[in-house]
Amino acid sequence: MIIGVISDTHRYSWLIENAVNRLNNPDILIHLGDNVQDIKEISKYYKGEILNVKGNCDFAVDTPSERIENISGKKVFMTHGHRYDVKYDLSRLKYRALEIGADIVLFGHTHVSQIVYENGIWFVNPGSPAISRDGFNSIAIITIEDEKINPSIKGI
Repeated sequence: MIIGVISDTHRYSWLIENAVNRLNNPDILIHLGDNVQDIKEISKYYKGEILNVKGNCDFAVDTPSERIENISGKKVFMTHGHRYDVKYDLSRLKYRALEIGADIVLFGHTHVSQIVYENGIWFVNPGSPAISRDGFNSIAIITIEDEKINPSIKGI
């Protein structure tokens, strides 16, 4: 199973094709919000299953702010991250992950890519392919094979 993760595209439609191509046709693509309208643009270049949540810049949309999905036998928790104050630290997000028994936590909001492994849980922030805050526009790819989870960050 290959999961492509993208977040914080912020209506930069001219960068979405490149970001989706860099994901290299994953089995599932996950968008973590800001802006959910970009799913239409992503759908032009990716024909597989797309899961998404809304972010703090997504108003009046009928999209959940959090999702918990079973993907390839792993519990995946998806959130934009703003409700967990991820710009400051991951403590609130870690407590929530432990509470629900997540194997993988996907979040965005900071526009900075990050991978942390703690308490048997992978925390993955793909950063932003459009307006990174560390000068590294990025996406994430997670492979799940033989029960092993392998996340990585790829530059755009």
